[in-house]
Amino acid sequence: MPTDNQGVRTWDLLIRLFHWTLVAAFFTAWFTEDDWMSLHVLAGYTVLGLLLFRFVWGLIGTRHARFTDFVCSPASTLAYLKDIITFRARRYLGHNPAGGAMVVALLLSLSATAVSGLALYGYAEFSGPLAGLLGSTPGWLGDSLEDLHEFFSSFTVLLVLLHVAGVVIASLQHGENLVLSMFTGIKQKELS
Repeated sequence: MPTDNQGVRTWDLLIRLFHWTLVAAFFTAWFTEDDWMSLHVLAGYTVLGLLLFRFVWGLIGTRHARFTDFVCSPASTLAYLKDIITFRARRYLGHNPAGGAMVVALLLSLSATAVSGLALYGYAEFSGPLAGLLGSTPGWLGDSLEDLHEFFSSFTVLLVLLHVAGVVIASLQHGENLVLSMFTGIKQKELS
């Protein structure tokens, strides 16, 4: 829905709140890892709740929040990446194919991080909803859960760095401030 001649409301308030709250919760969990377990767990539960919201909102949300708006085939995504390299990438009002692929990758990696963290919490701390199931698990499985949780949290950080690089590249190639649009919800209607 247009806001004026200069911009179009693209990112709804729920998507913007989800995005920045997820950033804060994930990095809170990342930086508190072993030092402040109660804050780490609270941040992890927040990430899990946000992911549940995002999966639902990806099905029933506003136009650019829906998975059908930005999930593309691998061939389309690879073609778009080639266009970026040759400086011919088309501008999209919502997520471009590479951005859509990154959203999917981040959601999957964050989900694996959150679920493995929940399992590890049940095993190592005998707490959380999986404590009864995992409290008497053999040590080798607990070690595997810890390795899995650390792998996916580190992989998520790598994806975040790639995501930020993609935002910078797209902002420069198309002459628009994509970070600002994730705060305001508004993207330029047409670029000159």
